[in-house]
Formats: sequence, C-alpha cells, structure tokens
Amino acid sequence: MSDQNDVASDPRALAALQAAQMYYLQDLTMETIASELHASRSTVSRLLSYARSSGLVDIRVRAPFAAGPPAERAIAERFQVVAHVVPAPDSLSDVDRLERVALTSARLLHRHIDSNMIIGLAWGSTMGAISRHLAVKDVHNTLVVQLNGAGNTQTTGIDYASEILRRFGDAYHARVQQFPVPALFDEASTKDAFWRERATQRVLELQGRMDVALFGLGSPFAGVPSHVYVGGYLDDRDYRSLSADRVVGDVATVFYRVDGSHRDVALNARATGPDFATLRRVPRRICVVAGEQKLDSLRGALAAGVITDLVLDEGLARRLLATT
Repeated sequence: MSDQNDVASDPRALAALQAAQMYYLQDLTMETIASELHASRSTVSRLLSYARSSGLVDIRVRAPFAAGPPAERAIAERFQVVAHVVPAPDSLSDVDRLERVALTSARLLHRHIDSNMIIGLAWGSTMGAISRHLAVKDVHNTLVVQLNGAGNTQTTGIDYASEILRRFGDAYHARVQQFPVPALFDEASTKDAFWRERATQRVLELQGRMDVALFGLGSPFAGVPSHVYVGGYLDDRDYRSLSADRVVGDVATVFYRVDGSHRDVALNARATGPDFATLRRVPRRICVVAGEQKLDSLRGALAAGVITDLVLDEGLARRLLATT
C-alpha cells in the first residue's frame, strides 16, 4: 500500500478500514459486521486479515492514507478540525449510536492523555457514556478538572458529576478537582461575587491551564436527551430566554447560536462553564457528538471555533457535509 492516493480510492481498502473500526474499536462480532456491511462472515474475515497484513491495524486502527477516509478528509478540509467518523448504520437507535461513538472515543482518548496534563471535563450524557468504556492508562501527575457546576434546585449534582470524574480519575490515575457550584446561578450578580472568591479562582486558574478539554454538545433536540435540558436545570423562564436568543446548543452550559455567537446570550451571564475565549486557548479540544438531531448544535460549535478534534457518527457526518 505504497501509493496513498490509490488506497484512498480503493473500495477494498476502505471496506477493510470500516470492518477494522467496527471489530477493534466497537467490539462488534463478525456476524454483526457482516450483517451491517451486507457481506458474508468469510468476507469480513478476509477484510480483517487484509487490514492486519497491509498495516491498517497495529494496536490501534489507522487510516490507510494520510488524512483518513473521505468523510474525515472532507470535514477536516472544510472545518479545520481533526475528524474521526464512527461507522454506524442508519438502523441503529440513538442510544446504540451514542454507545458506539462513546466506546470509540474512549479508545481514541488514549492517544491524547499523558502524564503532567490538566484535563478539563464537562459532565453530561455523552461524557457519562465515555466514562463507562475507559481503559486504564498508566500516567502520573495528571489532573482532571470539572468544567462547569452541576447543582440545581433539585440536587447538588455532586453525585452525578463526581461519578463521571471518578471514572476518568481511576482510568488515568489522576487527581480530580470538582467544581461544586450550580450549573446556572439564579442571578448574574451572585455568580460575579462567587467568581471573586479565592476558592473559585483556584479552579478557574486550573481551567486556564488545561492541556485537553473533553466535552459533548448539549441540544434541546437530541434523541438521547442532553442532561442539562432534562435534569431540572432550566425553568420556563430559561427556556423562553433560550428561544428568544435562538440558542441551538451548549458546551458545558455555555449557550450559543448556529452561527457560533454567544456573548449576548442572556443565560450565559449566569452560566458556570468556561467562556469560549478560555476554551479556545486549550491546545486540544475534543468534542464527541452522536445523532443527527445535534446537527445545528455541532454547526454552531464549529462556527464558534471551540473544537480541534471531533468524534461523530457517520450519519451526522453526512448531514454536516450536506449543509452549506
């Protein structure tokens, strides 16, 4: 496979890559892969053998050409991000689709987490799914810091957020820094006062030194509901405010429009997630998203420039590339 351009247009090589991703990154059986590829089990076996013998598979799945499969290359060229498209048939439920993307993300995350790092983590349904699939990596002096508060009028949110943080901490032998504040303050003035406290400033200072930020995208339209929209964090007044501001999603409870604008979104004055200027200073910003209902949320996050690395399912990738 010496000529990368020839490989990029080679149907056999592309089929072998897809089979390898499903087998090695998603833990699917060869029977399941055969069904989804509309091929025989023996064909899948030959594709996997070809993937190994040709160098596609070497501990991790690698694309056979420099910039990855066509959809990944197209997303990279159009949006200037590193993309990883997860194979997932249209027949999958939203829950199963999220699980596939989460499992693949957990495996890929090992490439980017190392010793002496600060990892920023936004809680939510997607991060919860990823945390259940993490494998242990032996690093040292690494810190996981919570990006936004998790409390609301019904709960402190500590149990929910801390379980996700704990799983990441256990997987990477990392210390964990929680952020025990509400997801949204009742009044902007209360947040301003709290942000002047030294205890809060210490967490904000850690966030300002992040090496990696990992987050999903909240959306009021997702098939798998985003936790912030169904967990009691927003009341009727908040929903009216979001509607008036034409909000399509959030990153760590910082809300934005489809064009990426966010500074004049009223609810952000009470939100506890890092502002996008802080987030854009993080060297690697990994966004994990599944489901076509999150298309506008993804378009807005890309427009805002908060993503450097993107993991998404192939259905959403097609919809993204089909938009102008």
